[in-house]
Amino acid sequence: MAKGFGDKLVIAISSRALFNLDDSHQVYIKDGLAAYAQYQIDHEDEVLPPGDAFPMVKKLLRLNERLGGEPRVEVILLSRNSADTGLRVFNSIEHYGLKISRAAFCGGTSPYRYASAFGCHLFLSTEPDDVRQALDHGMAAATLIASKPQVENEDELRFAFDGDAVIFSDEAEQVYKLQGLSAFTESEKAAAKEPLSGGPFKQFLSALQGLQAEFGENCPIRTALVTARSAPAHERVIRTLRAWNIRIDESLFLGGLAKGTFLKAYGADVFFDDQKMHCESAREHVATGHVPHGIANRP
Repeated sequence: MAKGFGDKLVIAISSRALFNLDDSHQVYIKDGLAAYAQYQIDHEDEVLPPGDAFPMVKKLLRLNERLGGEPRVEVILLSRNSADTGLRVFNSIEHYGLKISRAAFCGGTSPYRYASAFGCHLFLSTEPDDVRQALDHGMAAATLIASKPQVENEDELRFAFDGDAVIFSDEAEQVYKLQGLSAFTESEKAAAKEPLSGGPFKQFLSALQGLQAEFGENCPIRTALVTARSAPAHERVIRTLRAWNIRIDESLFLGGLAKGTFLKAYGADVFFDDQKMHCESAREHVATGHVPHGIANRP
């Protein structure tokens, strides 16, 4: 539960995830911080184009209008900009009519610590180091990678998650990585009735389900598990979610097939996976967040 926000779903997002700041970022890379700051000030009345997370954020905030009453979703801007250079970001937020009022501008330092202070359920950024620090402190977090623009479905907000090292811990994936597929399959069969431990996105998924419950049968939020697992390794996953009292709307057990075309068919607004090869497949079709967690991301 977010501190100070009751039972709201609270999402923290970086300015480069929300908006396309590629041009100004190139100024920073080429000419340094002072030139970047002056560039932002000189262009602060120019509206920034949407970034990879913009469609998802717009849909999240629209949920408040659908429910009515007190807002149930809060989006907080966390930025490495200073407040001075961040004025362009807030001007763009106002232009698009996004109801985002809280922000932390950190003047070049990592803003992840404020995600924790705000009690956020999820932190999305384009800075891998910030994401790793958030994950290390027990928060669901992902690095949004450049993805092809998707056709926006105005009616529903669709999240998709990998299983191991994202929703679940990487305990089973460790067996696969260290001992191979046969050992993984036998281990999962033997432990089929033993729930997996929770991964970094368990609490976010739980909070998301709480929001789904408020809509009842006509819920505009859908969730999907998209995993490389296949039978017989499926049973432990199903029993784990049942033990957690978490319901997933759709489950795809792909047995190692590339995930991208399936995510396109599902219509995901965003997909989270710990393995870069799956992220590369997904980013061709949907907005994608890499979760640098678990054995697949160890040196």
